[in-house]
Amino acid sequence: MTWLYLMLAICTEVAATLSLKGLATVPALYIVVVLGYVASFVFLALVLKRGMGLGVAYGIWGATGVALTAVLSSVMFGEALTAVMGVGLSCIIAGVVLVESGSHQEAD
Repeated sequence: MTWLYLMLAICTEVAATLSLKGLATVPALYIVVVLGYVASFVFLALVLKRGMGLGVAYGIWGATGVALTAVLSSVMFGEALTAVMGVGLSCIIAGVVLVESGSHQEAD
């Protein structure tokens, strides 16, 4: 259930962030933005309450949100997604994987 909450936190944050793009032309999207961010933080709090470490949860939430937002804004809005950006996103994801895998090692 913890991972489901984390996925919901990511999805609601990405939906809210993508909705920011349309605020100028569709003011009703303010509702999506506010509810999306509130829901995202509620789900993230549930993840932490269930025992996932803050560094791991926030790292996965943040990095996945950045990656999904970049890819979806390219698909939905035609924004650039260059090879250099892909390398940067790969580095972010690799960093999160290292943080997550390092959280399972015992401290010396």
